[in-house]
Amino acid sequence: MPNTSDFNLNSLKKLIVDSGIWEHIDELKHRLIKAIIGLVLGIVLSFFFTEQILTILAEPAGGVDALQAIQVTETISAYMRISLISGFIISLPWIVYQLLAFVRPGLEPNERKWINGVIPAITILFLSGVAFTYFIMLPAAIPFLLQFMGIQTVPQVSDYINFVTSLMFWTGVAFQAPIIAFVLAKLRLISAKDLTKHWRIAIVLIAIAAAVITPTGDPINMGLLMVPLSALYVFSIFLAWFARKNEED
Repeated sequence: MPNTSDFNLNSLKKLIVDSGIWEHIDELKHRLIKAIIGLVLGIVLSFFFTEQILTILAEPAGGVDALQAIQVTETISAYMRISLISGFIISLPWIVYQLLAFVRPGLEPNERKWINGVIPAITILFLSGVAFTYFIMLPAAIPFLLQFMGIQTVPQVSDYINFVTSLMFWTGVAFQAPIIAFVLAKLRLISAKDLTKHWRIAIVLIAIAAAVITPTGDPINMGLLMVPLSALYVFSIFLAWFARKNEED
């Protein structure tokens, strides 16, 4: 008499093979491996420029000489974190390409046209968020933090680098809102009317995001981030409309 559990297991295996799920899983595995290899190569490449990047990141605090290290491994930790973040930024276009290449075969021919523009758009928006953080937010936030309550603060290199890179990374992520809105609109999950209708909720969410991302918590630095995020939301509405304008004609 055949074992019921073996029969069910064999039936499940046959179902997976027949449905093509296993091929999709295998393709996803290969794409993730390629993305990881690209990330590793980006990190290795960034090793050669980490000291120069540290010099640039330390400028808002008064330069590298204004930083101090207390723990023995502190400088190594900061060095590795800079290499990881910069390596991720370098390899970002390749990582995005691998993820989009995975979903591309399942798209319609007209959908494959616009997906090619997603890669440069994501990269440009992320770099815009990083640049906004460095040139606008840090010059306002760092002096406020170092002189808070009139107490002179000498930043530790690990704390400072963690703070700066985290702020840059999450601001870059927040700047992805327009491209996310465009993709969701193309997939018919949202529309420009939906985004316009719920603008009040969006403002609340933007304020919460600004409060979480900004380290100081004061209204000035929150406002500095809320302004571009609000502008990006308006841009998201436009992109959502543009993504589905043919349906509305």
